[in-house]
Amino acid sequence: MPNTIAPQLSSLIQDAHDEITAIRHDLHAHPEILFTEERTSRVVQEELARLGITFKTNMGGREPGTGFGVVAHIPATVDAPGDCIGLRADMDALPIEEANDMAYKSTKPGSMHACGHDGHTAILLGVARVLMQLEQRPNPVTLVFQPAEEGGGGGDKMCRDGALDGDEANGFGPPVARMYGLHGWPDLPVGTVATKPGALLAATDTFDISIEGVQGHAAYPHLCVDPVVAASHIITMAQSIVSRTTRPTDSVVVTFGSVHAGSAYNVIPEQCTLKGTVRTLDMDTRAKTKARFLELVEQGAKAMGCQAQIQWNDGYPVTLNDPNEAARVAQTATESVLVTDFQPVQEPSMGGEDFSYYALKVPACFYLIGLSEPGRDPYPGLHTPNFDFNDKVIPLGIEMMCRLALS
Repeated sequence: MPNTIAPQLSSLIQDAHDEITAIRHDLHAHPEILFTEERTSRVVQEELARLGITFKTNMGGREPGTGFGVVAHIPATVDAPGDCIGLRADMDALPIEEANDMAYKSTKPGSMHACGHDGHTAILLGVARVLMQLEQRPNPVTLVFQPAEEGGGGGDKMCRDGALDGDEANGFGPPVARMYGLHGWPDLPVGTVATKPGALLAATDTFDISIEGVQGHAAYPHLCVDPVVAASHIITMAQSIVSRTTRPTDSVVVTFGSVHAGSAYNVIPEQCTLKGTVRTLDMDTRAKTKARFLELVEQGAKAMGCQAQIQWNDGYPVTLNDPNEAARVAQTATESVLVTDFQPVQEPSMGGEDFSYYALKVPACFYLIGLSEPGRDPYPGLHTPNFDFNDKVIPLGIEMMCRLALS
């Protein structure tokens, strides 16, 4: 980042903090789950319009040309601009009943911002405000306000709709050359930035299995084919994928989160259904795990006299940070005024993120910013009814994104 710009950032960020915090509180009070982010999108559009930033809407929906995603573009101010930098924020909330009691708590029963996307969106609006006040911007910047991260694959759909492709597709300006996204992280203290090269978050595939047997009286199992016993064997066998199919230095999670069968004490049911998730950190491992899982389920059910119907649902890919961009984030963190500590992430998380789709298109880095502080230990976890994004880290998030945009 040019040395002439750095002194302006702190004052501009401080000036923006109160108003950006107010926007965050407004978004928190009006959460919208995946593919329904109409009001949130309108707030984003109104703020961008007020700042004089051009933008496009109707992106990131289930079908092309639909959805509440917004792509905005801030041009460079120099004759020979550098790379076009992409910055992303997710906008959707979760179907969770909020347990907090504050002035800006959710006004929608059964919905809340339990993952901090209100904070992410507010930070990116703060970045827009600060960048527009700078007289010198060496790089064009594309801002991506994305719907439907929580299970809807909004990142994939924004890429499909041309958010990174520039004027030649459905975006703005030149194509995005590198991309950054952030996430508030309760396990890290305020002032901390953390990331790593390579796999940061896992692929998140899911499955639905229906095991068909023969129903009958529980007292006469020899006259039935018990799908519950078959299911129990399948659940146990599937864990051998982790212990015996996967190399010990790799990571795989196979979790059965739902098992349903029958409705009576004395009836062997006809059907047992299983639902769950498989998490992997390597693309080859992902493919091998899927093949082995399908084989075990089919053959395991057959060995017990049952038949299995399997639906495999491809989830988000592995979030792979480009090594050069991860190094850039680390260097930016050490140069930032508000960052007190950079921590290399030692082990990937088996959680997932649809920022992974952007990282498949361009060199990218996803990084974490700490939320925890003394007096709030442990800080409420993500996806819990007591979570609330920490307003104190909004300036840090703005500074990091601004510096990356100007780097």
